[in-house]
Amino acid sequence: MGNYVELIAPCHFGLEAVLKREIQDLGYEIVAVEDGRVTFKGDETAIARANIFIRTAERILLKMGSFKATTFDELFEGTKAISWEEYLPRDAKFWVTKATTNKSALFSGSSIQSIVKKAIVERMKQTYRVNRFEEDGNEYPIRVFIFKDMVSIGLDTTGTSLHKRGYRQLVAKAPISETLAAALLMLTPWNKDRVLVDPFCGSGTFPIEAAMIGANIAPGMNREFTACEWGKVVPKKLWYNAYDEANDMIRHDVEMNIQGYDLDPEVVKCAMANAKEAQVDKYIHFQARDVKDLRHPKHYGFIITNPPYGERLEEKEALPALYKTIGESFKNLEDWSMYLITSYEDAEKHIGRKADKNRKIYNGMIKSYFYQFMGPKPPRKDK
Repeated sequence: MGNYVELIAPCHFGLEAVLKREIQDLGYEIVAVEDGRVTFKGDETAIARANIFIRTAERILLKMGSFKATTFDELFEGTKAISWEEYLPRDAKFWVTKATTNKSALFSGSSIQSIVKKAIVERMKQTYRVNRFEEDGNEYPIRVFIFKDMVSIGLDTTGTSLHKRGYRQLVAKAPISETLAAALLMLTPWNKDRVLVDPFCGSGTFPIEAAMIGANIAPGMNREFTACEWGKVVPKKLWYNAYDEANDMIRHDVEMNIQGYDLDPEVVKCAMANAKEAQVDKYIHFQARDVKDLRHPKHYGFIITNPPYGERLEEKEALPALYKTIGESFKNLEDWSMYLITSYEDAEKHIGRKADKNRKIYNGMIKSYFYQFMGPKPPRKDK
């Protein structure tokens, strides 16, 4: 295996620029930015560091190869030509966990999965001179992307998606994912010195992710990844070094003013438990409170939230009044900024103000809008 590898980081559509900036901040070179993913270059250490430090990617794939294929024969031969033996040991348990295709001649996901698996087996048979593999060793999940007939194949170094930080043991209804919450926070000018309130906090994801960003807590430092067992690819020492680096970077003395409100006291308890699990409970004040009672004495704060958007008919009927209340509460906070993600298309109308910016974001399969109502900048402090 060479000193440098290419890694693919899938992300939410519309948030590629945030992920690109994160990767560059880690010191890695961007190779390509495409819809829903960023490809970058780094050494073997990058596999460990990307999994542990990146907040906005869904997973980290080790790119095995890329080639054009318009037929299953071309897919088979292109896959077989990849040097799988450099990465997969003889007892590797490997399978194609997912195949996605768009604007391509090959469109059957299950057939693509089957062909790729057969091609790898054929390559491994020739390399190890055996006719059968027990596949009782470490796991090596594989993912395939085909876009405009260009095939990209990667080993999934992550396993369970990166949004599974490990802290969200209890989940409220319609939660926002941790990776999406982090990305939206990073799209705003918020920093640890500014007040942040989420009046629809649910499981507490926005406040918890904000506290982790403010305290510089790496999102993956308290979990393991599939590639932790790939000694042939990433030696254990590199993982230990990356975890140590993450631990050394935590700001233990930071002070923050982060608040999460929800109407349901049981949901608030859930958020508090999650914050404690994430070890950020000391930075966040949770409270059962209605959005109509939103008040705050501090200036130049931020509302960042994921309000209800009406999944059922009876909920939809309540939305105009709810968003009107949001607008009224925001109006009372004269110099604050408000950022909210919702799929409710009449949000601006009932809030009573047009957003300064509106960004289309796909929250899973739901087309959503990230409305950005920007307040004034605070006056500069004299040095």
